[in-house]
Amino acid sequence: MINMKIVSDTSVIVDGRITSKLEDGVYRGADIIIPEAVIFELESQANRGQETGMSGLEEIQELKKFDEEGEINLFFKGKRPGARDQELASSGEIDSMIRSIAMEENAILLTSDIVQAEVGRAKGCKIEYLEPEIKEEEHKNEIVDYFDEDVMSIHLRKGIKPKAKKGIPGDIRTEVIGEEVLTEKDLQDLARNIIENAKRSSDGFIEVDKGGATVVQLEDIRIVISRPPFSDGFEITAVRPVAKVSLEDYRMSEELKGRLSERQRGVLLAGSPGAGKSTLAQAIAEYLKDKEFTVKTMEDPRDLQVGDDITQYSGLDGKMENTADILLLVRPDYTIYDEVRKTPHFKVFADMRLAGVGMIGVTHANRAIDALQRLIGRIELGMVPQVVDTIVFVEEAQIRKVYDITYTVKVPEGMVEEDLARPVIEVRDFESGVTEYEVYSYGEQVVVMPVEGKERSKPVHEIAEKEIKREINRYVSGRTEVEVSGSDRVTVYVPDSEIPRLLGKNGKNISRIEDHLGLKIDVQPLKDRGERGKVVENKTGGESVDVLIEKEKVIIEAGRERVGKTVDLFSGNEYLSTVTVGQDGSIKIRKGTRVAQQLIKDVNRGKDVKIVD
Repeated sequence: MINMKIVSDTSVIVDGRITSKLEDGVYRGADIIIPEAVIFELESQANRGQETGMSGLEEIQELKKFDEEGEINLFFKGKRPGARDQELASSGEIDSMIRSIAMEENAILLTSDIVQAEVGRAKGCKIEYLEPEIKEEEHKNEIVDYFDEDVMSIHLRKGIKPKAKKGIPGDIRTEVIGEEVLTEKDLQDLARNIIENAKRSSDGFIEVDKGGATVVQLEDIRIVISRPPFSDGFEITAVRPVAKVSLEDYRMSEELKGRLSERQRGVLLAGSPGAGKSTLAQAIAEYLKDKEFTVKTMEDPRDLQVGDDITQYSGLDGKMENTADILLLVRPDYTIYDEVRKTPHFKVFADMRLAGVGMIGVTHANRAIDALQRLIGRIELGMVPQVVDTIVFVEEAQIRKVYDITYTVKVPEGMVEEDLARPVIEVRDFESGVTEYEVYSYGEQVVVMPVEGKERSKPVHEIAEKEIKREINRYVSGRTEVEVSGSDRVTVYVPDSEIPRLLGKNGKNISRIEDHLGLKIDVQPLKDRGERGKVVENKTGGESVDVLIEKEKVIIEAGRERVGKTVDLFSGNEYLSTVTVGQDGSIKIRKGTRVAQQLIKDVNRGKDVKIVD
């Protein structure tokens, strides 16, 4: 092989294939040419924190040693890719630059990239294609040495001893599993071993490799490698399922299986981290597959442990929206979506469910009802039961609660008049059929109200006054008083001059407010409110406050104990305004306003300014 000329592309440099061949006596005495385009690719990857870039640069350093020892002749040729070449890299521009050097040098192009090899042959380039060689004895999976039968995860970090979490969900303990403090070199060597094994193994792949973070799936172990600048130190975390369970192992399995298999459902599996949600999702996937449903998964990264006949999809071009488009063409009966956390995730989940696909979503929540509340606001309220009809809450690897989500039109609990009937989402306990929560719109708010004993009479009285004032103040300036006289009736007191505007022509405005709130509203002059005079007199016995007049505003010191509270502001016995105390415990009013002008006038006259809670 003496006087042989070889041009290496990026793929064989990253694989470490040339040094491996040299150690076996192949290519000795050859001219090894590394294109500058390869150096550029490796440098770019390393700068982005990708392990492949670092591995490739270390391979070139090894080749330099062979050159210094006279085993090969190492050359660097070609031009560094420009900005235009970088833009077209994904279209094969840099690969083309590498092929051009091989043809100019009349050299063999060494590659383990099948596309590069086929294009090179078509162009008339001499090609040596190296398929990956699996030598298990030379590439032992070192991460496995940290695991025994009850280890769930290992945690390795520079400067500390190796630690592991052992046990099962609900009974987890952390233990030190090594006496030697780990160095950065220890972690770098282990990371390189993980990457090499992922590339060589048919059961391994690199899920993410960017910005100092690499996510690898190696057999049944999910590994996250973190490096600066992404993290403040080198760290490796590896997680492995300690048990694979079936749906038979869960309480309520018969009821839950029947619910899932009778037709496609929209299900949220909820629980805190480590509660066993993904384990349950895997069990459901296997059960549905055995029932001859077509099952797929959407995961980023892919780490569910499911059978080979369940295809696992990640984000296409990094986006689950694109994956959903493909899956709608594939037409699965059920899709397991792990994990549903952000608004785009919930929207993809909803879109696929409304298209008729059964969806099992895994989401974080501290209570079963919290899972539903994560969905509210992200999709239209009336669509919620069509998207999610079942919530399964998991805690300590056990199903603690199953909710049935239904939709009806009724008078919510705590309201009694028929004209208050509205669409209501009922959240029922799956076992008992008892309604535990009602979800409905009240004005502009969405109310999630517990339905239990004495709490049933609270909804209107808790939110009515605030909501009614907000609606009335769309039409009225100045002071407004609201008196809730029943679950469906209120009296509103406003200044005489504001009554015509509030009522509107032929009562149009007030009718619109009544329809919006579902209440009957009686409008009365503020001065005619029954005992109002006494109330004002009592209120002005409130706390006197300091007033500071600045260049652009008037500042009233209300005290930090009132931060965020709404208070009434009085000058002497005269009501001025209802205001909210700011985060610094003060009320700030711009000088140009009527209230500020009145305050300045009264302070100058020596009047006492007070606030009343």
